[in-house]
Amino acid sequence: MTIKAIRMYGDPVLTTRATEITEFDESLEELAFDMLETMDDAGGVGLAANQIGLLKRIFVYDCSHTETGMRGAIINPVWEAIGEETQTGIEGCLSIPDISTPTTRYETVRVSGQDVQGNPIGMVLSGLMARCFQHETDHLDGVLFLQRLDSESRKEAMATIRNSDWFNK
Repeated sequence: MTIKAIRMYGDPVLTTRATEITEFDESLEELAFDMLETMDDAGGVGLAANQIGLLKRIFVYDCSHTETGMRGAIINPVWEAIGEETQTGIEGCLSIPDISTPTTRYETVRVSGQDVQGNPIGMVLSGLMARCFQHETDHLDGVLFLQRLDSESRKEAMATIRNSDWFNK
């Protein structure tokens, strides 16, 4: 397994839609393991492929520290909200260090996709798992969580980014 470099805010790959995966082979399994290792090393709960420079529709997640949480990978994810109830909670991103701000997401979502062998999977998620899947699917669509913030929070986040050491390298 290999820890990959995480792309940072400003890299165009982060705002580019990833393409569907059609080949399910050992290299995909290896990619999922590498992504999990990279996410663990960075201390995250999710990591999308474009965050390591690959425009493939796969993300990994680890919410196993929660009561109903799980750990794994999902290929070609799709989600839909169940109901209109939302949750607002602190959200951050491995590609945008030092920014953690309240972000509103749907409380419960139905997710479908495939596992690394290509088998169909589906689940209904709430709470942190629902937040994680919405955030990571956004990444695969080229959307950063900053775009989900209200205008005042977005302005504050952008000011922090502009003044950060990692952005000004």
